[in-house]
Order: sequence, then structure tokens, then C-alpha cells
Amino acid sequence: MTNEVWWRLGCFFSILVIMMLLEWRKPARQSPVKSRSRWFANFGLVFASSVIARLAVPIGLTAVALYSQQHGIGLFNQITLPSVIVIVLSLVLLDILIYWQHRLFHQVPILWRLHRVHHADAHVDTSTGLRFHPIEIVLSILVKLIAVVVLGVPAIAVLIFEIALNGLALFNHANIRLPPTIEKPLRLVLMTQILHRIHHSQVVTETNSNYGFSVIWWDKVFGSYKSAAHKADTDIDIGLVEYPKAQQNASLWSLLTMPFKNK
Repeated sequence: MTNEVWWRLGCFFSILVIMMLLEWRKPARQSPVKSRSRWFANFGLVFASSVIARLAVPIGLTAVALYSQQHGIGLFNQITLPSVIVIVLSLVLLDILIYWQHRLFHQVPILWRLHRVHHADAHVDTSTGLRFHPIEIVLSILVKLIAVVVLGVPAIAVLIFEIALNGLALFNHANIRLPPTIEKPLRLVLMTQILHRIHHSQVVTETNSNYGFSVIWWDKVFGSYKSAAHKADTDIDIGLVEYPKAQQNASLWSLLTMPFKNK
């Protein structure tokens, strides 16, 4: 765990660069907004979220996991199970938690105000996978922190989960289209780009589907899976109908203030 930061940063930037290179080489869709404008806003939001989250929750999830383990706090620290089983169960339960967290951010009006910052993007690419309001990031960290303590999730499972969650969010938001021979079998397990673009559709019934960031299992189990949109992948209207002008979502200030506006 002493190399946690390097593992996380190394995996994050590796996947980010690979996805952005693939987008540049062969994009699935053309952006209605200049990439320079969107990227400044989206990556600026990442920086703002990181700073605010660090100030609001100065202790890391792995540190909390280690403390809980040392003091016997949480379910998995009270029962005896093989380490591999504990890690697998921890990953599954954390993933289900993130699925329901995401779903609640769509269903609860005050939470949707925060989450619509993510959905208001008029284009979906790797940077969209990082575009979340700082308050949503802080709330998500707190939810995961409580889960780590209550479940007694081991630190190694936290590290694996955080790396996988961030990496797969970059992957399924990427503006690429996998060959059908790869995409079709892959979508049996993972949330592919085509499936996730359905989630970013302006059609409400499509927006309220495919909540998973990693596997598609929870969407199928809990009845929110949608295999295809009303329109072809190349023609899906991305974003929110409340923000018809793509330029409205292309500044950092508009993203930071969006939850506090009635629109």
C-alpha cells in the first residue's frame, strides 16, 4: 500500500492517454463543441473537484480501510473468511453500491441537480468520464467511506476498486466504437461505449438506464438495462434538452454554478 498513489496515478494516466489517442485516431462521433473548450471545462472541473474533495475529506479510503482492519471494525473484520473471498465480496458489494448511488442521483431531484452537470455535456468522450460536480464527488467519497467502515473492506480491495472504477469510467465514456466482433461479446460483461452512450441520450427513458460504470449485471438484475436506443449509435442526441446550446456547457463557471440554477 506504500505505492498506492503511484499505482492509481499510473493506471489513471495510462488509460486516459490510450483512450484519448484512440479517440483522436478514429472517433465514433463528431463533437458539436470545439474540443479545446470542452476539455478546459471538463478537466478544470476535475482539478476543482480534487482540491475540494481533499479539503472536505482529507483522509483517504485506503487509510480508513487500514484503520478499520487494525481495530477490527466492520463486518469482514469480525468474521473469518479466506482473503480472496473477502476481496471478491468487497468488490461486488462496492460495485452494487455505486450502481444504486448513480441511480439515486437520477431519481432524487436535489441529487439530479448535481449529476446533471455530467449529463449536460453535449458530447461524450473520455473527458466526460471525469466531469462531475465537486459536491457530487464529495458525497460519493462519503458514501464509499461509510461502506468501507461498515463492511470492513480490506485496503487492497479499496485500491483495486478505485483503479477499476476510474479506469472503466474512462473506457466506457471514450468516443470510440469497438468492432462488432469485440463489442458484442464484451457487452455481455462490461458496459461498452455504445451501451453507455444510450445512458447519455436526451430521451429520458434511455437516460434512466444502463447505470453501471463497470459490469452490466446490476442493470439486468434490477431492470434498468437497455441494449439499444431508439436511434442508431451515430444519431443519438447527446446531452440534456434543457441545454440545447452546446456552448452553454463549455465553461468551467457554468458547470460549477449549474446545480444552483433552476434551469
